[in-house]
Amino acid sequence: MNKQPKHVAIIMDGNGRWAKKQGKKRVLGHSKGAKSVREIVEAAAREQIEFLTLFAFSTDNWNRPKEEVNILMKLLVSSLKKEFKRLIDNNIRLCAIGHLKSLPVLVQEELLFVIEKTKENTGMVLTLALNYGAKEEIVEAVKAIADKVKNSIISPEKVDESTIIEHLYTRNLPPVDLLIRTSGEERISNFLLWHIAYAELYFTKTLWPDFTKEDLQLALINYGKRERRFGKTSEQLTL
Repeated sequence: MNKQPKHVAIIMDGNGRWAKKQGKKRVLGHSKGAKSVREIVEAAAREQIEFLTLFAFSTDNWNRPKEEVNILMKLLVSSLKKEFKRLIDNNIRLCAIGHLKSLPVLVQEELLFVIEKTKENTGMVLTLALNYGAKEEIVEAVKAIADKVKNSIISPEKVDESTIIEHLYTRNLPPVDLLIRTSGEERISNFLLWHIAYAELYFTKTLWPDFTKEDLQLALINYGKRERRFGKTSEQLTL
């Protein structure tokens, strides 16, 4: 295998369909999906992945039935409480990206508590994308840069890629090397649009609640077989 990916991002899709296959309500799928998160986070840490970013709740998810959204928020809080010690024991640092101030206050409080308590951890960085949308992220960055240009804090000529990155929610994250999406859907769904410019995409039909550490290993093996050229030719890579 080639070098392991430094940054793995996952679109965790298929909780609802998993529950439907079981003849159960969607909430059961979300609950089972939370257990998959625990397994994959620990597996990624063992695989020495430096950054793992999970698409937990998008800005579009507010359009789901109110009951389901409320359950997702409660599940998020309970998961943070349950997994806090596990993050400490595994030396994992928790971060979050998105429009966090629009989340319920209880979610914000629990999230900020765990982020603060794990900030000194030196192992894998686990980032939860919550109330996140990549288009919104880029729009907000453009507004902030435009305001600085207007107030002569920076000049238009100085605006480059690094300027944009500095104003993104994801400014502290490296580019994504491997993007995984479960459930068979082959879409990006407004996730990390800037950071996946050169990412390797891996789609699997496995529904997220059924996604195991073995499935993660298959994705990593597949990644290791790929030739990442970043615009160059294969011949240039051998020089």
